[in-house]
Amino acid sequence: SAPRDSLVSLGTCFGKFTKTQKFRLSVTALEFLAPYAKYKVWVKPGSEQSFLYGNHVLKSGLGRITENTAQYQGVVVYSMADVPLGFGVAAKSTQECRKVDPMAIVVFHQADVGEYVRSEDTLT
Repeated sequence: SAPRDSLVSLGTCFGKFTKTQKFRLSVTALEFLAPYAKYKVWVKPGSEQSFLYGNHVLKSGLGRITENTAQYQGVVVYSMADVPLGFGVAAKSTQECRKVDPMAIVVFHQADVGEYVRSEDTLT
């Protein structure tokens, strides 16, 4: 074993483990994951800023969603111009999204590119 201060890392940090040993993706992984995402969500231009401030995506801000997205599935959030903004977890399946009221949450926020500005001191 090596002491902690002797360890060195190289490359890109994809995320961190929480105290409960769950892995939480960081926004630094977005450029690597976005091209390979199976499930995607597009947000309307008016809702982009809200998402980039760390808020969840509401049904009223939902532009499109990939077919057959299951509830609690990880998704990459895109602008309508196909620019990856971040990622989150689908709060509703594709079928449920069609029926819910406009103020219902459809994507739980996990990380976004706005974190570069909000948390520039703590991002590694």
